[in-house]
Amino acid sequence: MERIDRLVAQRKFPNRSRAIQEAVRDKLDRLDRGRLARECAKLDRAFEQKMADEGLAGDLEEWPEF
Repeated sequence: MERIDRLVAQRKFPNRSRAIQEAVRDKLDRLDRGRLARECAKLDRAFEQKMADEGLAGDLEEWPEF
């Protein structure tokens, strides 16, 4: 709490509540990014590239020529 009080005194935050709210939000954001990274690590890069390439090939055939 002393560190938070110093930040409030330095006007980094308007009050303790705001400092704590931002700290919790930042922590939750980091947890979400970590979860996203773990899920992305499960992907098969070659398979995902193949799927992307197939999707683009089909789309190009449907586009009108200019």
